[in-house]
Amino acid sequence: MKKKVDILFVCGAGLGSSFAAQMAAEDVLNAKGVQAKLDHVDISTAASMKPDIIITAQNFKTQFEKFHIDETQTKIVYLKNIVSKAEIEEKLVPVLIEKGAI
Repeated sequence: MKKKVDILFVCGAGLGSSFAAQMAAEDVLNAKGVQAKLDHVDISTAASMKPDIIITAQNFKTQFEKFHIDETQTKIVYLKNIVSKAEIEEKLVPVLIEKGAI
């Protein structure tokens, strides 16, 4: 049985780019038949949450490295182009397989 995953989309304010990334990822998730709970938040809120996967822009990597996120529990996917369905699929699918969602 496939596991439902909790995916958090993160940007500076938790509004614009994280929501755009969420919409692009929804198409990829639907095409793969993945069941997921999706939400979008700002970086400081994300640091206190424990989702299965965090999806964020590459430029936030240094900020995430300052937080103590247990990457054995929460995988972080960094995107160069947050609305690129091809990049989302390329980077997210291996994580979804690892998490048992595919």
